[in-house]
Amino acid sequence: MDSKKKKVDEGNKESEIFASCSFSALGLHPSLCNQFQERLGFEAPTLIQAQAIPVILSGRHVLVNAATGTGKTVAYLAPIIHHLLSYTSRIHRENGTFALVLVPTRELCLQVYEILQKLLHRFHWIVPGYVMGGENRSKEKARLRKGISILIATPGRLLDHLKNTASFAHTNLRWIIFDEADRILELGFGKEIEEILDLLGSRPTGSVGNGNQVSSLSNFQGQNLLLSATLNEKVNHLAKISLENPVMIGLDDKKIQPAQSVDHIETAESDEDDGFDYSKLKKSSTGDYKLPAQLVQRYVKVPCGSRLAVLLSILKNLFEREASHKIVVFFSTCDAVDFHYSLISEFCWSPNSQSEAEHTEKFLRCHTLRLHGNMKQEDRRNTFQAFKTEKSALLLSTDVAARGLDFPKVRCIVQYDSPGEATEYVHRVGRTARLGERGDSLLFLQPIEVDYIQDLEKHGVSLIEYPILKVLGSFPLYGQVYRARKFVSLDLHPWVLYLQRALESFILNEPKMNKLAQNAFCSWVRAYTAHRGDLKRIFMVKKLHLGHVSRSFGLKQQPSLVGQSFQTESKKRKREGKQRGQSKQKKFARKTRT
Repeated sequence: MDSKKKKVDEGNKESEIFASCSFSALGLHPSLCNQFQERLGFEAPTLIQAQAIPVILSGRHVLVNAATGTGKTVAYLAPIIHHLLSYTSRIHRENGTFALVLVPTRELCLQVYEILQKLLHRFHWIVPGYVMGGENRSKEKARLRKGISILIATPGRLLDHLKNTASFAHTNLRWIIFDEADRILELGFGKEIEEILDLLGSRPTGSVGNGNQVSSLSNFQGQNLLLSATLNEKVNHLAKISLENPVMIGLDDKKIQPAQSVDHIETAESDEDDGFDYSKLKKSSTGDYKLPAQLVQRYVKVPCGSRLAVLLSILKNLFEREASHKIVVFFSTCDAVDFHYSLISEFCWSPNSQSEAEHTEKFLRCHTLRLHGNMKQEDRRNTFQAFKTEKSALLLSTDVAARGLDFPKVRCIVQYDSPGEATEYVHRVGRTARLGERGDSLLFLQPIEVDYIQDLEKHGVSLIEYPILKVLGSFPLYGQVYRARKFVSLDLHPWVLYLQRALESFILNEPKMNKLAQNAFCSWVRAYTAHRGDLKRIFMVKKLHLGHVSRSFGLKQQPSLVGQSFQTESKKRKREGKQRGQSKQKKFARKTRT
């Protein structure tokens, strides 16, 4: 109770800061302050914005460690725009890139770009732009040739342009921002980041070719910013190689008061010792994670074979209880997303009778969307935009949607497949309870996985049990509501048994659905074996009953049969590949003879 009260008190404290502080009090340009209300609907800064903006305006290197959904994007974009507006002569796009924002995913790239467009609505001479994987490189080159003032980029595509696009002008570069830095490094972009820093660090300072140098109001040198919701060894290393004597914001041992002026911060920080103790990051990475105080976190313990029926039951209950509802369900693999998307979109059943001849209806009547890394870029973009604008929708996704994406009004996050690292749990639940709004999260665990709760508790994440029997008891069975007693096992609950039979029958009679289920089963088992470090003792494949795992995908076949069919398909593809290779060799031999 004390910890809950403490969280409520922290939330009240943040609300007081919102009320007592304004964007203009932070020292931002008046025209920019008007944009916050007109274009974004922001009345006052969030706590992290009030802490970070004055420090970033001062020109210091900054490391921001704060919970997801606290407004970090505006915290770094606003000072950049402020400085560009303060130049003695108006900048032009021919001057090239002044600020570079690095993000881990394409979706986050588009999101930051949209926010930037809104903030720059009145300032047409400051040109926003983005480059990222999946887009047309020739069109990106053309945009870079014309000039982009503030560029958002994914690391791989940026490095490509730095090496191969001669017209990419970045000699005026003053800001490098690493947004969601931990995710950038987790995706394996560490070497690319170091190479990018080397390429940009080798540029001549204070000189610009072709007469395009821009004069500023001060002797402001380069400034790097690093933002991350979690801290670890890799983030620590990136901070060492990219930040010079940074100010740390959001950590318990370093708080900046929200209403300080720029001058006050400059004098206060200059008195500090030049050496910066990076061991603070290491200590912080093992401490509590920052989660919104208004987030209600629950878990549900479900036997493996009943997972599918329980998931659909919970989703049905949530959408029927509240008409306008946005929910995100996270899966571990792309195949699992495709299977569940097709199943939820097509599964029809007869709710009041076991007779096949009875009238059938869709089990889940909601707008369902999917998002994962194997989709085409255009499809990913359409899904991203559609879920943002929908008032009520269900999004099935891999972790591609877990970082930084701001989907408005998401009420609930369901982690159907465990996230693995505790840091990933934090980012997944961060898609709800954003900017002070209320949110719920639900974590699915098998009985053999309950030790994962203790692993989360080490980082200050506490979960309460979800009332699953109460939810299952609310569904009518054969026209009557079944009141289950407490001792009834979840996998023997009449509703679960009835729904499981209906799912298995539907999947068995649909060849396409059956194939999707088999692929999802195989990829799920492979993903389960990929848990690393201490998590291997919790998520052990040896403890799994593969027969029950197959039931969680609505398959009646034994896992060995599913495995055999998967292996047979793989062998068939290999044989066909060899045959194609042999036929090419024969054709080549004929040509050489003639």
